[in-house]
Amino acid sequence: MKKLLLTFVLSLFGVMSFAQIEGKWKTVDDETKQAKSIVEIYKKTDGKYYGKVTQLLIKPANPNCVDCKDDRKNKPILGMEIIRGLKKDGDEFTGGTITDPKTGKTYKCTIKRSGDQLNVRGYIGLSLIGRTQTWSKVN
Repeated sequence: MKKLLLTFVLSLFGVMSFAQIEGKWKTVDDETKQAKSIVEIYKKTDGKYYGKVTQLLIKPANPNCVDCKDDRKNKPILGMEIIRGLKKDGDEFTGGTITDPKTGKTYKCTIKRSGDQLNVRGYIGLSLIGRTQTWSKVN
């Protein structure tokens, strides 16, 4: 009976941690397909998830977000919070935004984890109209 209970608890823990997005993730440039940056996703005290650029793997033409329209305008990309306000909804994280520092545009965001990868979808209006990037877990 103890072995069965232990197996159940460990399985439950594995499933719960599988659905989490916290940690460091490698992003990929859509055009060159090269690793672009490392984004760390974390949970704040408000219970929502945020992500900031912790490392640049490709030197950008401009190290600041000159085209950002909000409080991030002209701020350094390194250390910038690009994901804001995601909430866990089943096996997805939704309701937040993601900002592309290259263009300064902000999109609605949905993230779903699949193994050691995140499917990060940015869109305007309907989720059908947008694009998805695959980010890889950094160990």
